[in-house]
Amino acid sequence: MMQFFKFISIALPFTGLVSALPIAPLNTTDKRYAILDNDWSTAGFIPFLMALDAGIEILAVTSSTANSWQKQCAYHALATLEIGNLSCIPVIEGATYPLINTYERFQAWESIHGVLPWQGVYAPYNATAEATGSDPTAGTDPNRIEASAFLEGYPNTTTVAGQTAAAFMIEQVHKYPGQVSIYAGGALTSIALAVRTDENFASLAKELVIMGGYVDVNMYRATGTVNQADINSDINLMIDPEASKIALTADFPSITIAGNVANQVISTQEFLDDIYEVKNPYSELMYKYYGTIFPFWDETAMALLIDPSLATNTSTVYVDVDVAYSSPSYGNIHVYQKALMPPNIRNVTYVNTIDGDKLKAMIKRSVQYPKSCATL
Repeated sequence: MMQFFKFISIALPFTGLVSALPIAPLNTTDKRYAILDNDWSTAGFIPFLMALDAGIEILAVTSSTANSWQKQCAYHALATLEIGNLSCIPVIEGATYPLINTYERFQAWESIHGVLPWQGVYAPYNATAEATGSDPTAGTDPNRIEASAFLEGYPNTTTVAGQTAAAFMIEQVHKYPGQVSIYAGGALTSIALAVRTDENFASLAKELVIMGGYVDVNMYRATGTVNQADINSDINLMIDPEASKIALTADFPSITIAGNVANQVISTQEFLDDIYEVKNPYSELMYKYYGTIFPFWDETAMALLIDPSLATNTSTVYVDVDVAYSSPSYGNIHVYQKALMPPNIRNVTYVNTIDGDKLKAMIKRSVQYPKSCATL
């Protein structure tokens, strides 16, 4: 969900693709794999550095439409991998469009239920903003690439041709059953497509860990600053509410939600200065462009994937996603105790608090001393 600001200003995949895939026996070795799905940006690279630092093999980085269109996000992934000699990690494009939601539909919903402070890809098209460094939003061509937004440098590499994120996820959980963590820092469209395409996909994964899923934050949004309203809005899930519901009710062995807790640790200038004591392309990008108004959203989710003991307080709850378009909570989650839950939902681990110092230590080490293809 990393919201990047320049600080100078449903078609399902072909189901025959996976219907004949054999289900391999579960592997009980310690080897960990992950697929990282996100709306990547100039300063959004820290989760993949953290995963690599922890010894997790990243099978691929995949892109999602959330803050911008997925193709722009895929190119950011290419670019930020390239600057650290990490282009050995493939980048695979995700679904361009949400299952049902559209720009027009989102804007119509806002006209009834109020405007979100951050609209992501559903913000109105702004040619001037795009020409001066903003990632694309709305518009008629979701595949356009705005080169001026690549403050990290324009990529020289390309995404994997002829492959989709959903199909790749399915392929890999069959190849490494019980070992592949699915990380989602953006919308859940590709994950939902994988769930609906292969009935065994979710159960063969190791886990699903997401950033998003805020609970009981309406008063914060109503009484706080616009920025407080922003950081407590659930744009990742609201981009594609139907996909969110499919993913969060699927039979993954475990689902971990970094919702409210992702706001616990906010970037500070002191921390950025500390990071930049060690100079490299990643520490420079973080120092220049991460900013000091947003929390470590995506990093919190990745840290929990790496080390669940980072959580200092959790709740096991049953979760559903509101998919009633007429609802002011469209795209938001609701949590229940087992005795009162509606049918067809499941339990998740909802993280309430984390060890913030440990999170910052993980970020610092991974950015200051990043892995490269030569050291993997």
